[in-house]
Amino acid sequence: MQKKTHIKKGDMVKVLAGEDRSKQGRVLEVDRDRMVAIVEGLNINKKHSKPTTAKPQGGIVEQEGPIHVSNLMLIDAKTGEPGRVGRKADKDDKLERYVKTRKTAATK
Repeated sequence: MQKKTHIKKGDMVKVLAGEDRSKQGRVLEVDRDRMVAIVEGLNINKKHSKPTTAKPQGGIVEQEGPIHVSNLMLIDAKTGEPGRVGRKADKDDKLERYVKTRKTAATK
């Protein structure tokens, strides 16, 4: 069974913990079974590859590693502030995501 996550592919997120703490990036993919996301340019790992016909030289390839979704916070597209995710129904009774930032929480 796949679990629901607050992060989707294409979202801008801020990393809350780990080596890349406080850095921002765009989500490339989300694995809902393992509850991890791959963020563009963050958590870079080095992978040693053997020579192949496509790459006869072989060598060391740098690629993004997974980050647990609990260590990611969604960034509001309008204000650029990170915040928690809320859901509210729109006119067609579809749930729409929005970001609960400190500024929006203070005005309510």
